Amino acid sequence: MISRIISNSIIGITICLCSNGTSAQTTQRFTANKASEYAIVYSLPLTALDVIVETSHTVEEPGEFVNYAKRHLGISDAIRSPRNTVAVKSITIIPRGVPDPDNRWQVQFKNGSQVSMLMTDAGIPLALNLDEVELPETPALPVAVAPEPTPLQRDAARQAVTLDISRATSAAKKAELTAQRIFELREQRGEIISGNADNMPPDGDAIKVALEELNAQEAALTAMFAGTRQTFTNVNTVTFIPGESDTSGVVIARVSPLEGIVQTNDLSGIPLTLDMTVNERAVLPVNEKGETKRFPKGGVAYTIPGTATITLSFNGKEVASQTFPLAQLGVTFGIDPNLFTDKKSPAFIEFSPVTGAITRLDTITPQTK
Repeated sequence: MISRIISNSIIGITICLCSNGTSAQTTQRFTANKASEYAIVYSLPLTALDVIVETSHTVEEPGEFVNYAKRHLGISDAIRSPRNTVAVKSITIIPRGVPDPDNRWQVQFKNGSQVSMLMTDAGIPLALNLDEVELPETPALPVAVAPEPTPLQRDAARQAVTLDISRATSAAKKAELTAQRIFELREQRGEIISGNADNMPPDGDAIKVALEELNAQEAALTAMFAGTRQTFTNVNTVTFIPGESDTSGVVIARVSPLEGIVQTNDLSGIPLTLDMTVNERAVLPVNEKGETKRFPKGGVAYTIPGTATITLSFNGKEVASQTFPLAQLGVTFGIDPNLFTDKKSPAFIEFSPVTGAITRLDTITPQTK
């Protein structure tokens, strides 16, 4: 028994505010045997596109003594107001197959056969009559990088503030004492480097530790005048399921200059848009007379995909463009199931889990499995 329902055009957008939308696939093996009445049920895929967006973030905070930075330390470019900035660093498009709920099939094999099908954990076929297949490798993806603590967030910041600084009652006095302490730390560092310190560290390792501590304390106190700047990256995945026709200017996400990737309805963000241009629609195969072939009786269904070019634009500029085979632009055909139960030379087949297309078809040899 065979069943198939052709779905309507599907356009789906999902924003996943997480590390990424791709994961290692697991496989499962089903055998056409007496218990299953020698039938196997599976779903052909729709081709989804995971758009991996890497954003770089910069967070700036003014120091407590920003108004005294020029006077005491000669710092003329101190950060004067809080600011968050976000930029799109990279965009990667990864195709993957998702089961089409309206394109499920059941294929019936001969009684007594031992045909097996490998599927993804979502029920998309990978192979017939093979025990294992080599799954497509996922390209290297960007990894989110957390912000490093600022000098004011480190332990040295607490150690750098003297009792006199903490007791001062005005900002001007605190700033003056803090600047004096910075110069004291610089003097202590110079004495250690020159070997003239009264309490010289005993060895090279101790000198290194002492200098690192002095540097950390100076950085913390200087940040109270100059301000702090943190940088980090986020990686988010937007999943887009194309339809069956050209699309233009589809907003798949927005990038807020303050928060990074936000939902499509958040107008605080600049839109990341997608255009799809259909390059080729698949057609059913023909025989030597040019006549369209009929679907084989009880055939094992597969997809002959079409192709489309996907272009992403952000802030008026094209940021990515790539051509992909898409199941949605294809047609479904079938293979005679008797090929897989032939006692002398049974066939095996491999499918693309992304499009449902045949990637390999041959007969089984002792080395095949």
